[in-house]
Amino acid sequence: MHERPLEYRLPAGQSARQPASIFQKIWREHLIRERGTRGLLAIDRIFLHERTGSIALRSLRQRGRTVHDPSQVFCTIDHIVDTRPGRGDESMVPGGRDFIAQTRSAAFEAGIRLFDVSDPDQGIVHVIAPELGLALPGLTIVCPDSHTCTQGALGALAWGIGSTEAEHALATGTLSLRPLPTMRVVLHGRLAPGVGAKDISLEMIRRHGAAGGAGRAVEFAGPAVESLDMEGRLTLCNMATEFAAVTALIAPDDTTFEYLANRRYAPQGRLWELALQAWRELPSDAEAQFDREIALDVEALSPMVTWGTSPQHAIGVDETVPLSADSGASPEAYQRALRYMALQPGVAMSSIRIDAAFIGSCTNSRLTDLRRAALVLKDRHVAPGVQAWCVPGSGDVKRQAEAEGLDRIFRSAGFQWREPGCSLCFYAGGESFGPGKRVVSSTNRNFEGRQGPGTRTHIASPATVAASAVQGHIADVRAMLH
Repeated sequence: MHERPLEYRLPAGQSARQPASIFQKIWREHLIRERGTRGLLAIDRIFLHERTGSIALRSLRQRGRTVHDPSQVFCTIDHIVDTRPGRGDESMVPGGRDFIAQTRSAAFEAGIRLFDVSDPDQGIVHVIAPELGLALPGLTIVCPDSHTCTQGALGALAWGIGSTEAEHALATGTLSLRPLPTMRVVLHGRLAPGVGAKDISLEMIRRHGAAGGAGRAVEFAGPAVESLDMEGRLTLCNMATEFAAVTALIAPDDTTFEYLANRRYAPQGRLWELALQAWRELPSDAEAQFDREIALDVEALSPMVTWGTSPQHAIGVDETVPLSADSGASPEAYQRALRYMALQPGVAMSSIRIDAAFIGSCTNSRLTDLRRAALVLKDRHVAPGVQAWCVPGSGDVKRQAEAEGLDRIFRSAGFQWREPGCSLCFYAGGESFGPGKRVVSSTNRNFEGRQGPGTRTHIASPATVAASAVQGHIADVRAMLH
């Protein structure tokens, strides 16, 4: 399909307006009108995937409507596609092949860009959007997927929607949203070796709860955020969903601009220079007011891992399963989590044996994630009896990893090297490690059955997953780094 040039909404000057946060600036630039307690916003990009996007496209067609601006809509096959080597249109998910076929047909009829199964750029929607330059600072972005806020790492206003809202956005190029209360999370300190953005997220959720950002637009700021590479920032914003935030943002800076330069869909030439000028005005003003502000010092942060069935159930790998009073959970939730995870209070996390290890998902399947895991796995092998998978987030990630020889490191270590997709991040009736199996996973959710009926999931960073796979139990990666 011919790829048409994209149009860019360049923010107007902000100097004459009252101090504002980046969320408020983007809101003002896109506000068409206000009605009651909601605002009608212009939507710049719409991303779809086969799990939910096909529903919106099919419903749109049935109502006799067309896509308002097909050049601004992008769809990928990621959620239920088979990730086994040599895959075709197969899907292990019941009905999955039909979902893929229907999405392909609907995307073609609507005239939108589809990253199909065999497309070199196919991958997880929240991975390919930034790497292709489809997500850009100052844009409004929606997708029928809860982790759309990942794109906020680039300074975009991005949030997840339902299929009905997606249908409205497709037909009109607009969407209604209430003004969100704002929250700033300021991160101080320097991360120790073996500790990364995933650990920051889990510590934040542990301290402030899985509802700590409920209904808010969260902005991450501070020296520790500024020192993160772009892929770490994407992880941080991705996990804001597990903080119950509607969206998350990080102000664009030189790190952002260097990452975006020469990306396929990013502005080029004179338009790039104009875009830079506009993007430099997006960061929150020094006098901007936030409805809530919290701070976190990451200097002494340890690698984190979850013990229970919520991201809030997180502790350092060198700690023990907490007592009920220290768990941050209600007594009922605490007991239910222990039963499901088959754990006892006071058990050292490092003594917990695992059956499987999974590296992948929109949270941690980018090139730097795989590099950090490979650093741990080099010249080592997974423990006997441990199944281990690595699923790159996109075709581009997979190609770059293979060019660097990372695939050989993973394979030599005993990992399966898979094709791009969401894979075992969530269970929809396809593959699973099995009931009762204990998995250490770089994914974002660990509720009951998330990776399959009865499967027990411990969330951690890719480096911690790799270390645990080698040791055969939840392990502290710091002891394995030279």
